[in-house]
Amino acid sequence: MSFPQTLHLFCRVVDNYGDIGICWRFARQLQREHNIAVTLWVDDLRSFQRICPEVVLDLEEQKIFGVAIRHWRDQEGVFAVSDLADIVIEFFACDIPPGYITAMAECNPRPVWLNLEGLTAEEWVEGCHTLPSSHPRLSLTKHFFFPGFTEKTGGLLRESSLEEQRQQFQSDPKAMAEFLAQFGVTAAEMASTKVSLFCYPDAPVTALFEAWQNGATAITCLVPEGVAADSIQVFLGAEAKAGASFTRGALTVRVLSFVAQPDYDKLLWACDLNFVRGEDSWVRAQWAGKPFIWHIYPQDENLHHKKLRAFLQRYSPDIESLSSFSLCWNGAEIAVDKGQTDWPTLWSLFQADMPKIAHKSVDWQQKMLANGDLTSNLLQFAVSLRSEAAKN
Repeated sequence: MSFPQTLHLFCRVVDNYGDIGICWRFARQLQREHNIAVTLWVDDLRSFQRICPEVVLDLEEQKIFGVAIRHWRDQEGVFAVSDLADIVIEFFACDIPPGYITAMAECNPRPVWLNLEGLTAEEWVEGCHTLPSSHPRLSLTKHFFFPGFTEKTGGLLRESSLEEQRQQFQSDPKAMAEFLAQFGVTAAEMASTKVSLFCYPDAPVTALFEAWQNGATAITCLVPEGVAADSIQVFLGAEAKAGASFTRGALTVRVLSFVAQPDYDKLLWACDLNFVRGEDSWVRAQWAGKPFIWHIYPQDENLHHKKLRAFLQRYSPDIESLSSFSLCWNGAEIAVDKGQTDWPTLWSLFQADMPKIAHKSVDWQQKMLANGDLTSNLLQFAVSLRSEAAKN
């Protein structure tokens, strides 16, 4: 029998939609492209439902698009060897149930046990990628697997058909117009600078909106319901519900319903500039081949600022406007004018560099394609571990 046939993926939702977004894409790709029976254990079905409307909240077990979903309620439970999978993955160092680990130690051969880590551009990742970690009591070894931006990492999550789908969609102006029309975008707004906005609550949205509405360029900003809710409500002068819209000066803001993952990709492809956050939408923005601004998940002692700078140094060391805008957006730097960040100037400089940034986005995408995709790279590594274990 071929290896692997089954895989269990454990996900604890920390970043609302990012964690489950990554795991859901990963699970679906494993099932669809590699014919692996995947079980996704997830603790927060409500967040899951926002990006996958087919999720039923009160079911302990369900199957969606060929993937088995288990509601991971606690760390309890006794597991038999027959309950386990060929590959066991804990996403972002979440602790899987102790009973599951005990059962893994009783298997022969033992499952390949991986910790799929978060994405970072920091250099130390290359030295830690695929490193083993022995269990302190049991005869088990876990390996770390890091996504990343170089050939010495696991690469980025990407479906095999994604690039072809993107090119086909972006080469069809009618398809893009029809897609955006479902959110109320008019023909006149199609001619404006179209921006998607996905950020954490602390983003300086109000200040940026003021710069946009007082600028000379027409901007249409598309924001999912619940994102930057306070700033959106202030701009609208009404509750920020899906379908709401308002124009002030050069800026039009439209509030969208949360969309399923395939439609979110189309939203990124159809916009001229994408503000993204966390990891999942950040990676999808890179595959979109369009300019983007990343809002990184905040960490204690501003560790996220170090990660942001590491990415900017790797991605755009020669485009100062992109770096300055990104750092200010994340509170890592202040471009001061009269004691506060000068957003009109920041935006003006960034906007002037948009053609250069767009070119950089395409070059970067091609560079990332050369590293292969995360799912295939991870499976190749798992197969190598199983082969090595068989020799011993």
